[in-house]
Amino acid sequence: MRVGLFIPCYIDQFYPQVGTATVELLERFGVNFDYPAEQTCCGQPMANTGCLDDARPLAELFFRTFREYTHVVCPSGSCTAMVRRHYEHYLPGNDEFVALCQRTYELCEFLVDVLEVDRVEAKFPHRVGLHESCHGLRELRLGSCSENVGPDFSKTRQLLQQVDGVEIVTLERKDECCGFGGTFAVGEEAISCQMGLDRIADHCQAGAEVITAADMSCLMHLSGLMRRRRLAPKQFGTTGAEQSKGLPVMHIAEILAGRPLLVDGRPAR
Repeated sequence: MRVGLFIPCYIDQFYPQVGTATVELLERFGVNFDYPAEQTCCGQPMANTGCLDDARPLAELFFRTFREYTHVVCPSGSCTAMVRRHYEHYLPGNDEFVALCQRTYELCEFLVDVLEVDRVEAKFPHRVGLHESCHGLRELRLGSCSENVGPDFSKTRQLLQQVDGVEIVTLERKDECCGFGGTFAVGEEAISCQMGLDRIADHCQAGAEVITAADMSCLMHLSGLMRRRRLAPKQFGTTGAEQSKGLPVMHIAEILAGRPLLVDGRPAR
């Protein structure tokens, strides 16, 4: 296979360590991939606010950039969902474009469904709270949703369970939205913040030492809330180690790549 690596703009600008962790994972599993330098934003912020004409050139650029690849891999459920579920509106009737969208995968989805990974050579001896983002669940079907009747499954949890030492804590509302929603957090700030605080409280009551997800955008929202309000686990009635900035967050790619948990810039014990 020939894989094109699609790194979301906010990861490129704010969380480059997630991009390098993704590279390490793909290399570990022997994937031959390229990182096309001409790639840019998927256009989701424009589409979310109704500026469809502004999003169309970015969809066309994505097509020109990745059309020759057998697979496209992206460490973001929301950006992958934008491509796979919404791009067809921008180039209707272009079968080649539709085919490209369908072979664009979120990272965990690619590892589970395409590479069929059954062993992750990594250690992470910590209690992990897994946030399953809305786009991953409801648009990509990376896991089961509580509103649907059917078997319980989670591709992200399946991978985490292969990491030595990981304990995935039990949340009371495991598939509830964090409240970010891109421009929703701007237009409905109060609701967005309260939803995020509810999710933080759930992870804390479960005794999590770190929150992880397949979407760094969700983690950015939760981390920002904790940082600005200086939330510590004791404020949610837990007995975990007190941290002035709340729980640390890590993209799932970082855990799968074997990166250590850092607290205030130092490896956790």
